[in-house]
Amino acid sequence: MPTILITGANRGLGLEFTRQYLEEGYAVIAASRNPGAAHRLRQLERDSKGSLTLLEADVADSASVRAAAARTPTSVIDVLINCAGVIGGDGQTIGSIDYHDWLRVLDVNVLGAMRMCEAFLDRVAQSDRRLIVTITSGMGSLADNTSGGFIAYRTSKAAVNMAMRTAAIDLRSRGISCVVINPGWVKTDMGGPNAKLSPEQSVTAMRRVIAELGPNDSGRFYHYDGREYPW
Repeated sequence: MPTILITGANRGLGLEFTRQYLEEGYAVIAASRNPGAAHRLRQLERDSKGSLTLLEADVADSASVRAAAARTPTSVIDVLINCAGVIGGDGQTIGSIDYHDWLRVLDVNVLGAMRMCEAFLDRVAQSDRRLIVTITSGMGSLADNTSGGFIAYRTSKAAVNMAMRTAAIDLRSRGISCVVINPGWVKTDMGGPNAKLSPEQSVTAMRRVIAELGPNDSGRFYHYDGREYPW
């Protein structure tokens, strides 16, 4: 079965991606900053009978990502899912911006995804799927911004959308496809309890989209249900 590398695998959508892909029989590499403290992830590892590999990787730390790549036991990764992300603190409006926090959000959500892409690029290039999927947000859509606020988070997702659109062009010659997917409003620590979707519903739908992605989809922005999302 294909090998899937998932960042932010200790909670939320990353954990649900890990659980579902394991159930389908995939080999999964689950990356997080502190796997030793990720109790639910460690339970999945115990139950996986060797199909799940835990990997320590802080996407906001270039040295940590490079070290993680050096420790990764496989030379082939079919799908890299950039799922690690942060929303930032409160007060992300004009007049109350925390610039230090904004830099942190950009570092994790944008540079973090690119660090993973660069560090694992050769492994993805050697696979059959040759696919990089980055979990973005509808809040990164310029066309869909009608409510304002969340400046740090919105700009980070708009930036990672552009980064992946550019990567899709730059990596075309290597046969690597790069796609961004909006997971919808999901009941996670980030989405909150009033969200419309459970992690299981969102990830199940996104997995259907991911299963069908190919070179003709590279550089596109999809909704979790397969519709294209406005940039």
